[in-house]
Amino acid sequence: MKKVFFILSGLILALFSLNGQDKASGYKIVQRIHLEGDGFWDYLNADDATGMLYVSHGKMVNVVDLNTGKSVATITDVNGVHGIAIAQEFNKGFISNGADSNVTVFNLKDFTIIGKIPVTGRNPDAIMYEPFSKTIITWNGRSSNATVIDAKTDKVIQTIPLAGKPEASVSDGKGKVYVNIEDKSEVCMINAKTWKVEQTWSISPGEEPSGLALDNENHRLFSATDKLMVVLDAETGKVVTTIPTGGRVDGAGFDPGLKRAYSSCGEGVLTVVQEDNKNSFKVLENVPTQVGARTISVSAKTHRIYLPTAEFGPTPEKTADNPRPRPTLKPGTFTVLVLEPVK
Repeated sequence: MKKVFFILSGLILALFSLNGQDKASGYKIVQRIHLEGDGFWDYLNADDATGMLYVSHGKMVNVVDLNTGKSVATITDVNGVHGIAIAQEFNKGFISNGADSNVTVFNLKDFTIIGKIPVTGRNPDAIMYEPFSKTIITWNGRSSNATVIDAKTDKVIQTIPLAGKPEASVSDGKGKVYVNIEDKSEVCMINAKTWKVEQTWSISPGEEPSGLALDNENHRLFSATDKLMVVLDAETGKVVTTIPTGGRVDGAGFDPGLKRAYSSCGEGVLTVVQEDNKNSFKVLENVPTQVGARTISVSAKTHRIYLPTAEFGPTPEKTADNPRPRPTLKPGTFTVLVLEPVK
């Protein structure tokens, strides 16, 4: 995902003024899971099948029991970690390591490392398990392509050329894979039988999409851009509507039980969008979270939402060697916010 970090400057202002929102909140933070380590973070995966939360963080992946909120393992030697994909039927997890351009394979029972797989591109970022083809797909940000790996054998079976920089992706489980192309402001549809890009759709007026979610029942894609969620018809690519969100958006999620889409915003707000029907959407509310809480995972089982973040210190001065410095992190403050709907 985008490595965008935020300067603390009173960013949580007028959070409820967006769309004239009420001050009464339908969501609340019910837990803060504090985890070891002080590195930056990217994707996380709340996996209902294994009952575990997998959190990318610095040079490690934290594994947390979803029921207890307790850390049960730490997977290390994952240089430049971005995302985690789970293939439960093969008892394997897969971690994308951007700095080393490889994938770490680990055992879901004891979290030991099984091996590493070099990808056919540079900087594997987002990663997914594609259930129709039983494959792992890494989206390689610096080489504008994707690597397809057989989840059973751990062998690379295909490389997919793309028109630009891929970001988040989703699968319909029936042979179609969708991926945001960030620098082209497009969504591509890939055939999981041929591994060919069959459709490319503009998300205009949205720009530079990062997060992507899918309502598989109603065939609606939710492409998250900064301050705007673009809803597309997953069959035709037509833009159905656009919805205002918070700023510094990076992630998107969808809860099929509640029919709600989410945009996680680094400015410190979670935008909740209610799907009334396949053509009608409205902002339900903008929930205060915490600055930096820009990536998201949603549990369809419990309806809980998971957002990682930390507290920030000052940003170093720009230099020739570091023209876009990141703000510093306050040691010991990395946490995962757990939100749930108010009963």
